[in-house]
Amino acid sequence: MHAATVKEYLLGLQQRIVAGLEAFDGRRFAQDAWERPLGGGGITRVIEDGEFFERGGCNFSHVTGGALPPSATANRPELAGRGFEAMGVSLVLHPRNPYCPTVHMNVRFFIAEADGQAPVWWFGGGMDLTPYYPFEEDVRHFHATCRQAVVPWGEDRYRELKAWCDRYFFLKHRNEPRGVGGLFFDDHGADGSIAFDDAFGLTRSVGDVFLDAYLPIVERRRELSFGERERDFQAYRRGRYVEFNLVFDRGTLFGLQSGGRTESILMSMPPIVKWRYDWHPEAGSPEEVLYRDYLRPRDWA
Repeated sequence: MHAATVKEYLLGLQQRIVAGLEAFDGRRFAQDAWERPLGGGGITRVIEDGEFFERGGCNFSHVTGGALPPSATANRPELAGRGFEAMGVSLVLHPRNPYCPTVHMNVRFFIAEADGQAPVWWFGGGMDLTPYYPFEEDVRHFHATCRQAVVPWGEDRYRELKAWCDRYFFLKHRNEPRGVGGLFFDDHGADGSIAFDDAFGLTRSVGDVFLDAYLPIVERRRELSFGERERDFQAYRRGRYVEFNLVFDRGTLFGLQSGGRTESILMSMPPIVKWRYDWHPEAGSPEEVLYRDYLRPRDWA
């Protein structure tokens, strides 16, 4: 069964990623296994006040149900009345050091079935980097690793997923991107033009490169000293992360609308955040570098 194969992979991916992050941080992630009253459950792995990570989570969820909420079928009437399974691994890591970027990654699978009808399924996922005080070397490494994951399916496919990420992680009400992008894809296989094994292969490739994309960056920057100025700017920029996740993020919205577990869905929220009225960086400041040179689409790879 397709769903069982994907679930086995996702559970293994979560285990491998958490093991790598624990080895890097030096402290263990807490584990919280949970069940969803309406069907399914998951395993939430969270670290708070770690040696390196101020807060981070790596969540496996497997949600099942007899019918999708109207918000999920409004643009896909073929899903109405079908039973569904949605599963995935999603992570967000918030380092304490402002010179180390926040990162997000997720891979997910959805399948809806009804008696006597062919199943409707698709994959989605991606990863993106959100630096506060960026280094060009780090951003180029992240994008090059993303490219390596996807380029076996063609350079055009990589550019498609890179551009999709730039469009998706964009705060329309701020007219600015959340970070420096990476990869994003959704509905991969939904139109029936892609074989399951091919779509699953691309999704696995994205999930499997995450540690290679992120850990070398934070290894280089974890010992850099910082002060209150840098922490203050980090908290301000984290506000953009909160705004995006609560207003635009598909996974957050689907999870909340489908009766998902709120604690696990909102594990992506940073622990310390600040908002200011009409703030702008000073000309020539390190903070202006982020806005001027990095918060715009570029061919980093």
